[in-house]
Amino acid sequence: MPATPPPDLARLFAEAAPRFGLSRPAGACFAAIWRAAQAPSAEDLVTILGLSRSNVSVALKELRERGLIQTARSFGSRKDYFVADPDPWALLRALLIERQRRDLAPLAERLASLAEGADDPRLAPLAQMVQTADDWFARLTRHDAAELAQLMQAGELPKKKKKKNRD
Repeated sequence: MPATPPPDLARLFAEAAPRFGLSRPAGACFAAIWRAAQAPSAEDLVTILGLSRSNVSVALKELRERGLIQTARSFGSRKDYFVADPDPWALLRALLIERQRRDLAPLAERLASLAEGADDPRLAPLAQMVQTADDWFARLTRHDAAELAQLMQAGELPKKKKKKNRD
């Protein structure tokens, strides 16, 4: 059986998961899979995390659908084992892809259709802003994990202007 992840990491991932559109059990399972020295099976995750078998099954399905984990087989075993890319930038990329696909793209479409027949002149700029954000996310997620890391690390934010002392 794989080593147990630090409880604080599993708890942290479980708490953060809903912010990224995942369930708490999916976050805890991801932490255990991501940190495992050997790929865990579903039964291992039940034991490690103390979750029910049904919670683990649903969480694994959720993680696979979002591209965060893959299923692997061990020679001579009929069990499925689960692996995650150890690169945190690959994790960020997968989360950005999913957020853009599930949230931004549908919002942009709905706002564009609302703006078409609306009397409110504020809707068109709002729809355009969301479409711009959606396009930006889509372009960002076309980069592989290494390119994404380079882009984000190279991009400098504007420095805060110092306040002038008027004494």
